[in-house]
Amino acid sequence: MRRFSRAIPILLAMALASPAAAEFKLTFKSWGDIPACTSGNPNRVGNPEFVFSGVPAGTTSIQFQMKDLDAPGYNHGGSKRLAATGDGKLPLGSFTYKSPCPPGGVHTYEWTATARNGNKVLAKAKAQRRYPE
Repeated sequence: MRRFSRAIPILLAMALASPAAAEFKLTFKSWGDIPACTSGNPNRVGNPEFVFSGVPAGTTSIQFQMKDLDAPGYNHGGSKRLAATGDGKLPLGSFTYKSPCPPGGVHTYEWTATARNGNKVLAKAKAQRRYPE
């Protein structure tokens, strides 16, 4: 028991001395200039502009995937592994995917960005948006 109680101050000092790792975050402001679609037959369109922060050290690529949270079995696709850039942005149209196109209503869509080093997953970040807005 004494060993454990002596270790607590040492572990606490180590935790406070280490800088906190930034959390990997993903955002996008709009869907971009895509054709309106509510037929259930999506268009092939270019991705929205993504902004990300807190990219883990050692990231060599980031992969994007979109999921319809109201119809999770439908594959909207996403990107192959894209080279990670230092500016924290992925421009409009860097890859194509099947647009949001909910049949007869509004759905919530979620983009997942996966930071990788080779085949190793370092972190994931998610951003959601409804369509039509």
